[in-house]
Parts: sequence; C-alpha cells; structure tokens
Amino acid sequence: MLGRLDGWLGAACLAALTCLMLGEVLVRALSDIFPWVPADIPVAWEYSSYLMAAAFTFGAAMTLRAGGHIRVTLVLARVTPATRRWMETVLAALGVAFTGFLAVAMVNFTWRSFSSGQVSISSESPLWVPQALVTFGICLLVLQFVARFFQALLGLPLEDLNMRAASVAE
Repeated sequence: MLGRLDGWLGAACLAALTCLMLGEVLVRALSDIFPWVPADIPVAWEYSSYLMAAAFTFGAAMTLRAGGHIRVTLVLARVTPATRRWMETVLAALGVAFTGFLAVAMVNFTWRSFSSGQVSISSESPLWVPQALVTFGICLLVLQFVARFFQALLGLPLEDLNMRAASVAE
C-alpha cells in the first residue's frame, strides 16, 4: 500500500512539475505580446528542481515493488532457486543498509535546515520543506527494502506484477 502511495505522490510531483513548466512557457509567450506581463516566473526553476527530486525519490519504492529497477539478472538466472533466494535476501539487506544510511543522513540534513531556519537564496522559501519531501520518499524506499528483505527471507514473491505497466505506452 505504501508503494502505491509512493507512486501516486511521485505522479503528483510530475504533474505539478509539468504545470509549472507549462506556466513558465505561457508567461514567457504572453510577455512577448503584453509588455506588462513578466518575462518569467521567478521561482519556476527552483521549485521545478525540488519537484524533480521529490518525484525521483517518491517513484523509487513503487518501482522497486513493481520490479522496475535496473538489475543484472545474468547471475540470478543461472543459480538454483535456493541460492537465488539467499542472494535476494542478502541484496535486500544491503539495500536496507545503504538506503537506511541515506535516510538517516537526510533526516539529519532536513532537521538541521529546519532548526537553523535556512531559506533558499532566490525565493526565501524554507529549505526544510523540499528536503522533507525527498527524505519522506527515501524513507518509503527503506521500508520497501525492509519488506523485500522479509519477502526474500520467507520465500514470498518479491515483486507485484499488478503494479507494472501493462504496455510500453503506459
């Protein structure tokens, strides 16, 4: 369920990013016609970078659950099921360790920005807000790796094929 939430949040960030960029293009086009329209949206590039980072991290957990991450299956395809299960368990544990370290670092980074009152230079927006979104996405990825570890350990299916795109067009 968290994987699906993760995907929807990533899609919402992509939709907001698209709207922001379309708004930027529209404002630029209108400024050529009407001199009183500003030439750009001052925060568009800053906020689009925040939305892009959030979309990447929000999409990661759902992609892992759906089996969409890039993997080298050359070895996994040539081993016995028991060895594959052992390898998947070890790899999931490594995923928990690495993403867990990243999550702890991001929580500390976000907390320092919040407690010091850091703001961006261009828009004076509090930096902890976009950092918190990215941190939340990474925490969801950690939880997905924890779930994958237990699924591999218990011999349960690792991927939810219902979450995959039905065709290339999707």
